[in-house]
Amino acid sequence: MDSLLSRITINPEICHGKPVIRNLRYPVESIFEYLAAGDTFDDLLAEFPDLEREDLQACLEFAARSLQLKSQHLALT
Repeated sequence: MDSLLSRITINPEICHGKPVIRNLRYPVESIFEYLAAGDTFDDLLAEFPDLEREDLQACLEFAARSLQLKSQHLALT
């Protein structure tokens, strides 16, 4: 899974430092907005041909890990 997470980059010079896919200026947040609106992985891959299925899987893994960290933090307070 760590290889998937390497696809998510954070650079203060790109998208104001938000997590993005491979420095391509696709914020992870935007991918989730598309998915929440009902788009599928196949829809996104067709719309954005420079993305790969592993990029979308990396977004899911990133979100899962972020929630785990936040859950641990909340449990401590």
